Amino acid sequence: MLSVLTNRTYRHLLAAQIVALTGTGLATVALGLLAFDLARESAGLVLGAALTIKMVAYVTVAPLAAAFAERLDRRRMLVVLDLVRAIVALCLPFVTEIWQVYVLIFVLQSASAGFTPAFQATIPDVLTDEQDYIKALSLSRLAYDLESLLSPMLAAALLLFVSFNSLFLGTGIGFVASALLVVSATLPSPKPSEPRGIYDRTTRGIKIYLKTPRLRGLLALSWSAAALSSMVIVNTVVIVRSDLDLSESAVAIALAGFGGGSMLAAFALPRLLAKFPDRRVMLSGALLATGTMAAAAVLSITIPMTLGLLTATWVLVGFGYSSTLTPSGRLLTRSAHAEDRPAIFAAQFTLSHACWLVLYPLAGWLMTRFGVSVAMAGMTAAAILGLVLVFRAWPRTDEKAVIHNHPDLPQDHPHLSGSKPHAHPIVIDDLHPRYPREP
Repeated sequence: MLSVLTNRTYRHLLAAQIVALTGTGLATVALGLLAFDLARESAGLVLGAALTIKMVAYVTVAPLAAAFAERLDRRRMLVVLDLVRAIVALCLPFVTEIWQVYVLIFVLQSASAGFTPAFQATIPDVLTDEQDYIKALSLSRLAYDLESLLSPMLAAALLLFVSFNSLFLGTGIGFVASALLVVSATLPSPKPSEPRGIYDRTTRGIKIYLKTPRLRGLLALSWSAAALSSMVIVNTVVIVRSDLDLSESAVAIALAGFGGGSMLAAFALPRLLAKFPDRRVMLSGALLATGTMAAAAVLSITIPMTLGLLTATWVLVGFGYSSTLTPSGRLLTRSAHAEDRPAIFAAQFTLSHACWLVLYPLAGWLMTRFGVSVAMAGMTAAAILGLVLVFRAWPRTDEKAVIHNHPDLPQDHPHLSGSKPHAHPIVIDDLHPRYPREP
């Protein structure tokens, strides 16, 4: 897995991702504590609203940012957006009203909506070998998991000496360091093959996405993953601080359980993906996470919730969550040409976060109105709905297909529907999309 670090550009990009995520992890803990400080028992609703605003920014800004990304210098764009995020993070310690949190979160996440898809689309341009890219996906997932695991631990240690507001300073430092590392790397910026209008550039990624069965299946899986992670992200602070009456450090420990499970999956995935198709691995992860949340909902009725039980539950949910979403980068890369990758990654970013837009406030409302057992059961039901849609949208015969989607093919074309199994993977020729060739 570590062999891809010999690539200097990728090494710098991974380092940029790690330091930015570390800062983001500190902000996640601090934001939950800030919400509790401002609203106490209604913290779940406040945090759910803040995260809903984040999703609104993602859904509305990402397609527009992708439309301009193919016309801008990618490195300069990433650096500017990192600096905007740093400035906003440094403003968060000074808020005294809930509405101020909402405004700053919208600006911060609008910058992230432009940054993240462009950053993700750069990786397959840097690492053109598919096996290297698979390793990079696992390392990227590992970076997210280390953030989920280590950032809460770091936050817990810092909270012994400083107030939670000081954690936002670490967030600002992380974004500045990320900008410096991006500056030090030479990034490719593929140009579109033909001039396109702003409307076409804004909607192209979503059109390609929704015409591709495997990506429609990915969207359904994203819904399931969002349902389960919403329960973790929105309600952990309320469960620990209000229901269990434990300290701020205990919140960090519970969140670290989710990150730890996800990190274990990241280590296992390269071998799993070498043996099994993406669809099977992703569905297995979603089933594991959904089953674990369902079991926790039942147990929470019959036995008292403890920090140990909550953390163990989050470990298994984190493992399933990571197994579900980590391979998505490979699916996206296989489904678009290089010049369309920012658009297709932005489409995944927009549509997946539209799921969170619905499920974050739902998780907060269920927790506030009915308590932990009903909240867990409700989010489990939402996850099951996503699993049902996966089986309808993503046929098994598409598991081994390697297809570059072309919107000019009819919807019932076998290479789009996956209705005809092939003994070997099929690649649609970029120059002659109607004539498949064996690799």
